[in-house]
Amino acid sequence: MRYIINNQVVLSRAPDGPLVAHIGPFAQSQSVQGYARHSICQQVRLAAGFSHWLEQQGIPLRQVSSDHLSRYLRDRARRGRHCSNDAAALRHVLDFLRHDGVIAAEKVAARPLTPAEHCVHAYAQYLRDARALARATIINYVSFIRGFLTDRFGTRPVKLVCLKAGDIVRFVQRQAPHLHLKRAKLLTTALRSFLRYARYRGDVALDLAAAVPIVANWSMPSIPRAIPSNQIRQLLASIDRRTAIGRRDYAIVLLLARLGLRSGEVAFLELEDIDWDAGQVSVRGKRDQRTALPLPAEVGAAIAAYLRDGRPRSTSRRVFLRSKAPIRGFLSSCGIGSIIRHALHRTGMQTPTKGAHQFRHALATQMLRHGASLTEIGEVLRHRNPQTTTIYAKVHLQALRMLALPWPGGGR
Repeated sequence: MRYIINNQVVLSRAPDGPLVAHIGPFAQSQSVQGYARHSICQQVRLAAGFSHWLEQQGIPLRQVSSDHLSRYLRDRARRGRHCSNDAAALRHVLDFLRHDGVIAAEKVAARPLTPAEHCVHAYAQYLRDARALARATIINYVSFIRGFLTDRFGTRPVKLVCLKAGDIVRFVQRQAPHLHLKRAKLLTTALRSFLRYARYRGDVALDLAAAVPIVANWSMPSIPRAIPSNQIRQLLASIDRRTAIGRRDYAIVLLLARLGLRSGEVAFLELEDIDWDAGQVSVRGKRDQRTALPLPAEVGAAIAAYLRDGRPRSTSRRVFLRSKAPIRGFLSSCGIGSIIRHALHRTGMQTPTKGAHQFRHALATQMLRHGASLTEIGEVLRHRNPQTTTIYAKVHLQALRMLALPWPGGGR
């Protein structure tokens, strides 16, 4: 006798075992998250089989764990019924049960921290609580400091009072040649920050931050790599706005190109951030600072088209959602970068880079060519440090030539 679950999945018989009451709600949750019907069928059938196996083994619901999942999969493999994605499908079942509090979250035995890691954790807490630095900045700093302390002390106790200027110089000299210029400069910035922190705590008496070598920069060696305006128009024209994904991608590119938003700012934009009456969008930038920006009519219309006819149903408050299950907002800025890379690959255009930041550079260079001052550009791009904006002074070469004095004796 056939048994139907959630009007989607047909089983050859009624399920049994400790998971019976949760199989229907699980199927419904997967449907809400946007999983395809065939994927839901596979997951539900595996859940029913797992429940039957638990019943045979005499395992009660509260004791179900990942270990039982592994044992069940090995049993399926022995019977020649194993598929490559069975493990991932069954993990969805366990995640659902844990989320609903049906089974307890598994406790993973914490690995003992090394002395260097203990020191790094305290430093990270200082950056977060006392300095209020952005999460990405803390992650970058901590990575470098962990490497430095491990290099100097290994697994031995960390005695910062033993640090000498030579330890710092040697570490930078070994690491910097293997890093990109920007990463090398970030390394030295992180070391200075940590050494100032150590002196603030009283662990170091000398100003060892002054011993950190300076990485040669040659005063803005490169011109910002901006995508040309004609390529932006070509990219926008290539996006098929008849599809839901096309409407989403078109709105994302417009936000990058017209407002100069960072990819993370687009990824984390929420529905409440858009004030349709005032024609403004509230952008959450670095350090969670919010800035209200005017919403151009073209950009607003593109976002509205996506919300009206493209955005999947979801409990997420993010404006832009993934197109594949699970349907949710992007976990990081990488999702926006991936959209841009795929869009550029589709057109076959040769652009300065394959990333999203080139649109931000493009907006700045366009403003400069239309007579905007560096101060105005910095305000639009929300640069905290005015020095950041000066890199665009190298872009408008034609305007700079007008300021050049004539060569004595005339041109040759």
